[in-house]
Amino acid sequence: MMNNLLCTTPRLLIRQLTQDDHPQLSAILADPEVMKHSLRGVCDAAMTQTFLDWCLRCYATYGFGPWALVDQASGALVGFCGISPELVGEQLETNLGYRLARNFWGKGLATEAVEAVLTLAFETLQRDSVVVIIEPDHPASRRVAEKAGFCEPQRMVFHQRQIDLYRMEHRMYLATAKPAGGAIKQP
Repeated sequence: MMNNLLCTTPRLLIRQLTQDDHPQLSAILADPEVMKHSLRGVCDAAMTQTFLDWCLRCYATYGFGPWALVDQASGALVGFCGISPELVGEQLETNLGYRLARNFWGKGLATEAVEAVLTLAFETLQRDSVVVIIEPDHPASRRVAEKAGFCEPQRMVFHQRQIDLYRMEHRMYLATAKPAGGAIKQP
């Protein structure tokens, strides 16, 4: 399973999701609090499988997608964080997404993961820009994005919902880049 390891942070392993993650991922995506701000809403096992299949197709097609976050201490699946293609208006964007199991909230893990994923997106994958889509009434997610350097969101409608679209361009990343929570790229 370590052959799909992308990087580590002080507390997390970041790797591709696999079919073996389905049970833990299903539990995370079935939690109404975790999924409160998701366009999909709460996911059952079949919807989780559809999401997991989409992630695997993203890896094969684009070389990236939502990646598994694994707690180094326990080996538990914390959630996911990654980038994926997203049509926003008429523009295909590189969208940053993250979702963590509730028992891992409030520990700074989302920020640690986002910083590492931004390093992968801009330094390894050479993306020109990354967006993050956040509902205005989701302060925790806003704080994570803003700590990572996203600022000045554009208010818009996305899938019939009011959202804030944050954008970080490569030059902005270079000006604000942190050492990605100690991310270490693996060969």
